[in-house]
Amino acid sequence: MTVLVNVIVMLGMLLVVPAGLRLTGLRELDGIRRLWPLFAAPGAVALWLPRGPTATALASCYALGTVLLALLGARRAVRGRDLSPAGIALLTALVTPAVAALALVAERWGHELFGFELGILALTVPHFHFAGFAAALVAGLVCRVTEGPAGRFAALSVPLGTLLVLVGYFIGDWAELAGAVVLTAGMWTVGLLTWRLGHEEGRDRTTRLLLLTSAAVLVATMLLALSWAVGEATGLPHPTLTWMAATHGLGNALGFALCSLLAWQRIRTTHPSDAPHPSHPSHSSHPESRTA
Repeated sequence: MTVLVNVIVMLGMLLVVPAGLRLTGLRELDGIRRLWPLFAAPGAVALWLPRGPTATALASCYALGTVLLALLGARRAVRGRDLSPAGIALLTALVTPAVAALALVAERWGHELFGFELGILALTVPHFHFAGFAAALVAGLVCRVTEGPAGRFAALSVPLGTLLVLVGYFIGDWAELAGAVVLTAGMWTVGLLTWRLGHEEGRDRTTRLLLLTSAAVLVATMLLALSWAVGEATGLPHPTLTWMAATHGLGNALGFALCSLLAWQRIRTTHPSDAPHPSHPSHSSHPESRTA
């Protein structure tokens, strides 16, 4: 499981976060995006070293990058740049890598932060890269191109569910289950809206396949997450953490996050008018909406 989790985390550090930052279209993030490999590369190396000072120092380099990213997000919030549902989702995406990095530093140090076992801390790292950063980012992108309450619900429920899951770590299994329910509802809404986007006229075959794959994967991976949370809270049989890493974790990393980001990058490149713009709270990608 350690090897698999490390590979998933490396994917988040080296590919998903910088690709996601590029999709925001925010010029204020260009500087940290260009510097990101200088933060992510040491963090990736730290995953494979024995716990100790060297691994902790390299993980701290990555943590520094995530803190800078979180501070940029906080500055946007303080200045009231964009507090729409999509803006809140973006803020969540900018902050959650710092949570993952804090867990990584503690785990590489061998310190049971807040009393959490090292194995739980290790799994927190991929969780807040994908259920945190990638999920919130995609929810915000979907919200910006979708009119109606479904897009707003997705953009708000994914950050809320992520926060509730984090709080549930400290309160107990039932609170974590509540977070899992909210997060699952939000992610399934993201999946539904993504599925609809994939079926819109004018989509090229590759983009359509990427969108539909990411939407379909969410159905299975979030069902697994929900079953695990229910089992933890009630004592009913549920998948082991190893099985969750191999199914839920890998599926979310490759099937959802990577496919989604590739699809949105293609939309941005081949159909710029369909791509969301951070200065626009939301707009529909339907042709009739643009010509109205």
